[in-house]
Amino acid sequence: MSDSSLAKSTVFVVDDDQAMRNSLKWLIESVGVAVESFSSADEFLAQYQPGRTGCLVLDVRMPGMSGLELLEHLAQKNVHIPAVIITGHGDVPMAVRAMKSGAIDFIEKPFNDEALLDAIRRAIAFEEQQRSFHSENVQIQERLAHLTPREHEVMTMVTEGKSNKEIANALGVSAKTIEAHRARVMEKMQAGSLAELVRMVLAVVDQG
Repeated sequence: MSDSSLAKSTVFVVDDDQAMRNSLKWLIESVGVAVESFSSADEFLAQYQPGRTGCLVLDVRMPGMSGLELLEHLAQKNVHIPAVIITGHGDVPMAVRAMKSGAIDFIEKPFNDEALLDAIRRAIAFEEQQRSFHSENVQIQERLAHLTPREHEVMTMVTEGKSNKEIANALGVSAKTIEAHRARVMEKMQAGSLAELVRMVLAVVDQG
């Protein structure tokens, strides 16, 4: 992950312990990453705007809404922000449950500073990867929307490995017509090869 990715990101620290918040803020800012800290899950929810680049660092045990409940709440709202959970020794089962709710990593107290920073780097890299993947999928969906129903039909058969002749027989048209449809599909989908077209179709199917 590039330093520019870190510089553009914000780490949202959610912890009810002020000394811990201050310590985390100082540590994370020491590597050039912006930090916003919150004393509770409710305070974070009141101020966070979905879509901001970065990750969460949160204590699993807090008065009111716990770190785990916060993650579950965000998942229900379809807000996906990678999280690093800070957990006490007895909270490992809870941390594992948090991983199932979308946390990327958990760090046990007392933790090594570098281990936490590495976890934050992984979370931000993951978020960047997801953002890029989502952006690519949106573009593929937009291209698909420009296909005619017949072009869509031809594309499906092409990506299933059928030859022009097989598609022509199945649709009751000439192989030359299928060739023309196929060329338009490749052009509209901006696919440089059949392999690339297959990858695009699979990406959208997996996302769906």
